[in-house]
Amino acid sequence: MNTPATTELPVVVIGAGPTGLAAAAHLIDRGITPLVLEAGPAAGTAVREWAHVRLFSPWGEVTDPAAEKLLDPAGWTRPDETAYPSGHDWAEQYLGPLADALGERVRFGATVTGVSRAGRDRIVDTDREAQPFTVHYTSADGREERVFARAVIDASGTWGAPGPAGGNGLPALGEKAAADHITYRVPDLKDPAVRARYAGKRTAVIGSGASAFTALAYLADLATSEGGAGTKAVWVLRRGISGSTFGGGEADQLPARGALGLAAKAAVDGGHADSVTGFRTEAIERDDDGRLVLVGQDGERLDAVDEVIVLTGFRPELSFLSEVRLNLDERLQAPVELAPLIDPNVHSCGTVYPHGHRELSHPEDGIYLVGMKSYGRAPTFLAMTGYEQVRSVAAALAGDLEAADRVELTLPETGVCGGAGLFDQPQADEASAGGCCAAPEPQLAPLAAPASTTAEEAPAGGCCGA
Repeated sequence: MNTPATTELPVVVIGAGPTGLAAAAHLIDRGITPLVLEAGPAAGTAVREWAHVRLFSPWGEVTDPAAEKLLDPAGWTRPDETAYPSGHDWAEQYLGPLADALGERVRFGATVTGVSRAGRDRIVDTDREAQPFTVHYTSADGREERVFARAVIDASGTWGAPGPAGGNGLPALGEKAAADHITYRVPDLKDPAVRARYAGKRTAVIGSGASAFTALAYLADLATSEGGAGTKAVWVLRRGISGSTFGGGEADQLPARGALGLAAKAAVDGGHADSVTGFRTEAIERDDDGRLVLVGQDGERLDAVDEVIVLTGFRPELSFLSEVRLNLDERLQAPVELAPLIDPNVHSCGTVYPHGHRELSHPEDGIYLVGMKSYGRAPTFLAMTGYEQVRSVAAALAGDLEAADRVELTLPETGVCGGAGLFDQPQADEASAGGCCAAPEPQLAPLAAPASTTAEEAPAGGCCGA
């Protein structure tokens, strides 16, 4: 079959989340036709799954300028830029209207199953760069479809691949068998059925980032509310607890993120959550009553719990990219030029170097991983980073390298932080507290304060959290 000239083809954007829709807006601004393929039934499908969680970035930091240019002519009502949206607000008041403005350029129910070069598999060099990309996807009714593209921007995020409870990166032994009492999302305790699941129960929360903070604060609030007596959380950390564990507190340049860490500290100090440090889960077993027992790699067994909330980050789904040539860091699974800038083993809060198309490029010219997907397993992403990424990528695809290389991005400092080279070493916590995350001793925050989370596809860690 003859393929059309590459210059006549659209740029395929995978994912209609915040970064994907912003990519489409920037392409239009550059006179390039986008085609957004979204697996879900609506814009921001992943965001809608954590609709009950409030972002810790205000409206002014979670909307994209090029997107606003598309929205304004449609009579879009601009939210108060100082207010903090929930996931529901973000999806309904911004992402949904933006997808509407893009119209037929967005296809819902389109699950991408493969990306390659037309007529060339991964190993073929001959005339490779002259061939357009071919993107295979499955439509909502099960039909297999194909579309050709001049370039591919993968903004599919990482929400669909949460990390397991196991401390070695694999599911703990027995984790799958205990799936009926494990969740990998922050529970919506306003839902009566979900509330009943945790009320009066003992729940283990595994993780140390903003999502874990949110879960701890929610459970503490449940414990002090009507019908919640007996609710108890067990916070399971691979590290120890120090002054930096709860983020930057009052020194955080994102105040709502700082308040979130303080709310988690209040949960611990108020007796609503016990902490277990230096614990790496090896197995999940059941006791005689059917409750779950977490077993550490050193054989330590924790007291039984009724439920487990696993919030250990996310991984990129790379299987549908197996026929294109990517250059990914062996640890983070992020673009190799970007990885050193975001590696939590060495990265300090607020020090993400401005980056764009060059750091996001691969040996396969014309394909980019952006948004949460670009960070691989790194837990530091903010929406404003994705918006700047796609601005640079769109400029590069339009041939405006001067604009593409002019990358300017200043991220808010402090948050959850590890420390240089010591990210997962419990004994290093005190030493690591003196970096950018150093802050005055946090003051307790009332548990009634709203819990918040990050501003992207997934409610992951803060500036440096994991």
